[in-house]
Amino acid sequence: MNTTEIKSFNGSERCPRDTRVAQLVFPAIYTVVFVLGILLNTLALWVFLHIPSSSTFVVYLKNTLVADLIMTLTLPFKILSDSHLGPWQLRAFVCRFSAVIFYETMYVGIILLGFIAFDRFLKIIRPFGKFFVQKPDFAKLVSILIWLLLFLISLPNIILSNKEATPSSVKKCASLKGPLGLKWHQGVNNVCQLIFWTVFVLMLLFYVVIAKKVYNSYRKSGSKDRKHNTKLEGKVFVVVAVFFVCFAPFHFARVPYTHSQINSKTDCRLQNQLFIAKETTLFLAATNICMDPLIYIFLCKKFTERLPCMRGKKTTGSTQENQTTQTDNITLS
Repeated sequence: MNTTEIKSFNGSERCPRDTRVAQLVFPAIYTVVFVLGILLNTLALWVFLHIPSSSTFVVYLKNTLVADLIMTLTLPFKILSDSHLGPWQLRAFVCRFSAVIFYETMYVGIILLGFIAFDRFLKIIRPFGKFFVQKPDFAKLVSILIWLLLFLISLPNIILSNKEATPSSVKKCASLKGPLGLKWHQGVNNVCQLIFWTVFVLMLLFYVVIAKKVYNSYRKSGSKDRKHNTKLEGKVFVVVAVFFVCFAPFHFARVPYTHSQINSKTDCRLQNQLFIAKETTLFLAATNICMDPLIYIFLCKKFTERLPCMRGKKTTGSTQENQTTQTDNITLS
């Protein structure tokens, strides 16, 4: 069995870890996600460069795209490090910098998607109103504050990974942290859990209202088109679907895994199981960079109209668009 000997923090115990999955399987599938993420988000970047930031919705989507692009660029370091194709110093770089940036951009994206849901909610309850929270300047300010908040939370994780890096210590990122660094890491984990579940619950509430409004509007229109009804339902719930598939499993697995990292008495077998669970759910979270473009396509009408592959269909679909204007105004921008 291909194993790696990992010292616990007190240095008195050794825990063999099977690295076949982490070294062979995950780097391969992360490579696929990286290639798809580069292609999809580069295309999205080109499209958004041609769309003015004239609404809060577009501002939030553009910042989500930036977060996804940065997250995508951190993946090659993880791939090379996990597959042992780079020097051990690369693993130290991943632990201290690129992994921290990966998590920072993940939670920037989570918070921004929460604001997207809030923006759609306001579009329902006051479709013709203009609260200050519905102005582009507000969205730009909120986006700056989100980036600043996550940066300030993440920076100590970089600074406090200050133990000397050695070929042995870099096998476990937590080994580079001192007592204060481990406490900060645990605290940040708790804050991130709070961020995710708060956004998730609020998003569910927002989209229950949205779904009810869409259903009532559609029923009053008297349309019996089942195909369009199914398509519309997908538009309404795409954000919740992305959240559930990509992020919920990771947040269930992260708490016990982090606890095992800071507790030297954790059973070795349990450490290995939690490691595999964390890596598997982290991969699902990383696929978010490929899922967010679906949100742009389903929820942003301006984005869809700018796609090269959709320009030829604009004329063909004009009749259907006129028939569903009222409903589209609820879910699209």
